[in-house]
Amino acid sequence: MKFDNSYATLDPRLYHKQPPTPLKNPQAGHFNPIIAKRIGWSDDVELMQNWVSILGGEVIPNGFAPLAMAYAGHQFGQWAGQLGDGRGLLMAQVRDNNDQLIDLHLKGIGLTPYSRMGDGRAVLRSTIREYLCGHAMTQLGIASSSALGFVVSDTAVRRETIEAGAALLRVSDCHIRLGHVEWIASFAPDLLVEFTDYMIDTYYPDSRQANYPVVDFLTQVVKKTAIMIANWQLIGFAHGVMNTDNLSITGSTIDYGPFGFLERFNPAWINNHSDYTGRYSYQNQPAIGHWNLNVWLPHFMRLTQAGVTKTALAECLAHYETSFMQHYQHGICQKLGLAYPIQQPNESISAPDLATNRLALTLAYDLLSIIEQNRLDYTNSFRALLAVIDASNFQHEHDLLQQLTLSLDAKQLKLWQDWKTRYLHYIDQYTEANEVVSTLQKHNPVYILRNAMAQRSIEMAEAGDFSEVERLFQLLSNPYDVQNIATQADVTPPAADAPEIVISCSS
Repeated sequence: MKFDNSYATLDPRLYHKQPPTPLKNPQAGHFNPIIAKRIGWSDDVELMQNWVSILGGEVIPNGFAPLAMAYAGHQFGQWAGQLGDGRGLLMAQVRDNNDQLIDLHLKGIGLTPYSRMGDGRAVLRSTIREYLCGHAMTQLGIASSSALGFVVSDTAVRRETIEAGAALLRVSDCHIRLGHVEWIASFAPDLLVEFTDYMIDTYYPDSRQANYPVVDFLTQVVKKTAIMIANWQLIGFAHGVMNTDNLSITGSTIDYGPFGFLERFNPAWINNHSDYTGRYSYQNQPAIGHWNLNVWLPHFMRLTQAGVTKTALAECLAHYETSFMQHYQHGICQKLGLAYPIQQPNESISAPDLATNRLALTLAYDLLSIIEQNRLDYTNSFRALLAVIDASNFQHEHDLLQQLTLSLDAKQLKLWQDWKTRYLHYIDQYTEANEVVSTLQKHNPVYILRNAMAQRSIEMAEAGDFSEVERLFQLLSNPYDVQNIATQADVTPPAADAPEIVISCSS
C-alpha cells in the first residue's frame, strides 16, 4: 500500500497517538475483496494472511500510525463539547489505485482519551449493520464510507445484554468532520489557519485557484453536503443521527448507527429510538444539513484576511438550497425515467423546456403522494414503473406492479390509473421509451438493505454462521440487477399494520 499519513504530521493537540487494545481471540467475520484491491491490500501477502489479527488489534503493520482524533459537536441541536474517537483509531492513510487519499479507521478497538463514559468497544450486531450498509450505499452510487472487513471475538461487551465484541476497519475518503472545526474553535483557535490550509490542500486543492481559496472551499463543502443529502432522500435512506460530528467535510456518508432505508413510505419516519422529537426524521434531513452548516460556517469568521466575511459566508450557505433542490429534482425525475437537466450558472432555459420540466416534476410529486397516502413500499413502487413501460420483459417488476395495484382501494386505484395515463402520455410526447427504460433501471434499485435482511444476517452470525452476511454482500454488490440469489424476503416490506422499526444507538 502507498502510505500517506499526513494527519499524523499535524499539531499533536489534534489527536492522541496510541495502539489498539486487542480483542480476545478475534475471528473472521467477512472480508471485502473490492476494497482490498482498491487500496492495494490484496497485493501484500502479509496483510492478506494477517488481516484478522490486524483488525483484532493484535498486529500493527509497518506503515500504520494509529491515533485517535479530537473533535467536538452539536448533538441533537445542543453543544456537546469535546467528543473525539472514543472507540476508534485512524490506523493509516493510504493512496488508492486512483491516487485518492483513503483513511483506514479501526472501530471498536478499545479506550482512548476521548471515550468519556464508554468502553471503547463495538458489538457484532452494529458492526454487521455498518459493514453491510456502507457496502450497499457505495454500490448504490452514493458517496459513503465502506469497510475492508470485520472480525468478531470472545471479548464480552455489555449493552442491553452481554454481547460479542467486534471490530470493523472502516475505509473512507475522509474522517474530518464538521466537529473538528468546532473543537478547534473552542479549544485551540490558534490552529484554525493551519487546519484550514490542510483541509484545502488535502481535499480541495482546486480551491487554491480561486480568488479566495477559503471561501471557495467552504462553498464546495456546502454543495457536497447538499448533494449527499439529496442522494439520501432519493434512495430513501435515513441516517438517524445527523449531529455535526457525524458529517464529513467531503460529503461522504459516515457513522452508521441507527440508520434505515424507507420501506412503507412515511416521510416523518423516525428510525432512532433516542430521537424523541423527530429531529432526525427522514423528511427533516435536508433542513438539518442546512442547520449544521449554519453552525459550522461562522467559525471561519476569524479568517478575515482570507476574504471571509458575513456576506461571503451567507453566499456560501445560499448554495445549499440551490444545490439540494437542483440535484433532488433532477434525481426524482430520473427515478421516473424522465430528463430534468440541472441548470448551470448563467444558463437560461427556454419556455417550452421549462414547461416540460414542470410537467415531469408534477408527475414525480404526484407519484410520491400516491405512495405516501397508501404507505406503499418506496423502492418497489419506483422499480415497478419498468412494468408500466414494458411489462413483457420485466417479470419481477410486473409482479411488483401487481402487488401495488392490488393494495389500492377503488379511489386510490383510480388516482393511480389517472397518473399512469398522464405518465405514458408524457413519455409519448417528450421521450423515447427505450431511454426511459434505461434511466429507470439505472436509478431505481431492486435491492436495498431492509431492516429484516440485516437482522436475519445478525442472528445467524451471532450463532456462528456468516453465510447470510456473504449472501447479502453479494446481493448488494449489484443492487440494480435482479439476481438469482435473492429471496422473496429481500423485496418484501413489513406488513401494512406492523409497527415502524426504530434502532438503538448503543453499539
